[in-house]
Amino acid sequence: MPATPTRRHRPAPRPGRAAPLWLVAAAVAAGALVQLGAAGDAGAAQAGGRGQTLYQQSCASCHGQQGQGTQRGPSLRGVGAASADFYLSTGRMPIADEQRNPGRSKPAFGRADIDALVAYVASLGGGPPIPAVDPAAGRLAEGERLYQENCAACHSATGTGGALTSGQVAPSLAQATPVQVAEAIRVGPGAMPRFEPQALDDPQVDSIAAYVGRLQGGGDRGGWDLGRIGPVTEGLAAWVLGLGLVLLVVRRLGKEVP
Repeated sequence: MPATPTRRHRPAPRPGRAAPLWLVAAAVAAGALVQLGAAGDAGAAQAGGRGQTLYQQSCASCHGQQGQGTQRGPSLRGVGAASADFYLSTGRMPIADEQRNPGRSKPAFGRADIDALVAYVASLGGGPPIPAVDPAAGRLAEGERLYQENCAACHSATGTGGALTSGQVAPSLAQATPVQVAEAIRVGPGAMPRFEPQALDDPQVDSIAAYVGRLQGGGDRGGWDLGRIGPVTEGLAAWVLGLGLVLLVVRRLGKEVP
């Protein structure tokens, strides 16, 4: 019998090599980062546009269309985010009438609009950013010393404010947030001097903010606070009450004498 021919089996075709898992993960991550970056750029552009719109509506009449300043208001170029945030968050700006040193009031904008305006003003160039303050990292003893050396002469030992020369007034610190305290130190609003980091570094600012917070919530251990403006009020109260009691006693004794 003729030999049966042997059938040769061809090897099955090898499938293409799969891409390593780490390469797939890297590609997915890169795509996600690109999308996040695009979304962030779009969000920043939207916030910048909102800030510019608010600026034109509420600020440009005094500070100029491009922040260059006018006869009614100073230039905002180079003031930075810290200055814009301080004036807006404390309600000192915008104002209807020109004032040399506007006082604290209710903010005209919500937080989101303030952030948009701050971003727009910061985009004009220059100036300090909003400081990152951490009162919990500060030291109360150091804060008290620095406050008494640099702040108490104007804001009083208890932070209630006081009168200055030329009709100006140092405001009360009763409502100041830690960020606003730090911003005021770096910006120097109104008649207040500006303290550069060489004069007061960031840890010292943390300590001052911590001490101001202690003044705000320290209570009145001695009883009646008398306005918390120090010995002048206390002395006046002592004289009025003391003399009043003396006069009552004298009058009573005078009636009893025949």
